[in-house]
Amino acid sequence: MRNNRVLDTWRNGGQTIGGWLSIDSSFGAEAMAHVGFDWLCIDLQHGAAETASVLPMLQGISNTDTVPFVRVPWNDPATIMRVLDAGAYGVIVPLVNNREEAERAVWATRYPPVGGRSSGPYRAPMYAGADYQREANDKIALVVMIETAEALENLDDILAVDGIDAAYIGPSDLAYGIGLTPTGDNNDPRHVETVETIYNACKKHNVAPGIHTASAEFTKRWLDHGFQMVMLGIDVAFMRNAATDQLTDVRNHASSEG
Repeated sequence: MRNNRVLDTWRNGGQTIGGWLSIDSSFGAEAMAHVGFDWLCIDLQHGAAETASVLPMLQGISNTDTVPFVRVPWNDPATIMRVLDAGAYGVIVPLVNNREEAERAVWATRYPPVGGRSSGPYRAPMYAGADYQREANDKIALVVMIETAEALENLDDILAVDGIDAAYIGPSDLAYGIGLTPTGDNNDPRHVETVETIYNACKKHNVAPGIHTASAEFTKRWLDHGFQMVMLGIDVAFMRNAATDQLTDVRNHASSEG
């Protein structure tokens, strides 16, 4: 089976930088994959893509070395199994609040006897190799999101569940969880302290710590801190920011010339 380069990196203590796909486009996914991210995540929770979009977007990523992840909309075994069957090499599960919910996510991502994933990977073996079902339990990454007050109360119980490879912080929902205004990058001391608490718990349980960011500044900050899974940016934001910068530059030039 094709190695999961991201999972191998985490297990060896290394760091990975990812990107986020919110636009429903296989061509957009392919273009982002050719940038050279370690991993790309197709967002089914808050992005424009639907479950039917996952297959062509995974195909767009698969002719590069970038590892394809999918954030599912909910901790739903049926959806988790479908995106894995399509060839996702990692699943990000949002709003995991307690040990039972973490165990349900593990159950959905692992074949028996470890879990309850049903047999039927219609595309995954074409991407991963003919021995996919024999090797998948060890090479598919499960990432749980820690982002609520309940999750913080149950942090050690969640991270102690066998089969969790990484814990990913959603800063905006985490802000809600501690009574702050949600924002992608947060300098509030309470938020920073809470991120530090999650990071330390991850290191204690040998789980790769991850975090969502909204700027290169924060990406570099959390990489310097030691986070192993850090998201640099979102496709639509990259497009808008580049277009805005260049349009502003050209309009300013035209005004000065006139």
